[in-house]
Amino acid sequence: MADIVFNIAKGRVAELYNRVDTNDAANSALVIVPVDVGATTDATIRDFDTLAAVLAGGVTERTTGGWNRKTLTDTELAAFAPDDVNDRVDLDIPDQTWTAVTAGAVTDLIICYDNDTTAGTDANLVPLTMHDFAITPDGSDVVAVINAAGFFRAS
Repeated sequence: MADIVFNIAKGRVAELYNRVDTNDAANSALVIVPVDVGATTDATIRDFDTLAAVLAGGVTERTTGGWNRKTLTDTELAAFAPDDVNDRVDLDIPDQTWTAVTAGAVTDLIICYDNDTTAGTDANLVPLTMHDFAITPDGSDVVAVINAAGFFRAS
């Protein structure tokens, strides 16, 4: 489950996930961004409203040494389905693999919503959740194993 939910996304994560799942808008996606938050606190990070603001606020995106963003479209997402028995919605994404990562320590993964992957910029990416993911690369593959209950629960 999420370690933090960005203030801009509180109450919206399930709906934005559902928009990607139903392909509304046609080019919408979830984007997973590996980062090193450095000295920036969770309290500060959760106030940022775009990925551009997060990255300008002292957080370093990892883009070399085997790290890259992962884009998830409707075809990769589990079907949106409320859990009426437990009165909640669990949102799941597939485990993610980065191959032969050689450099750039990562502390967290940020999951963002992108309304249009063909024209979007970091200023258009809405940060949804951030998850602890402490990795010091050693040249091996890095796998983010997503909790069996998913990356986010709305209840």
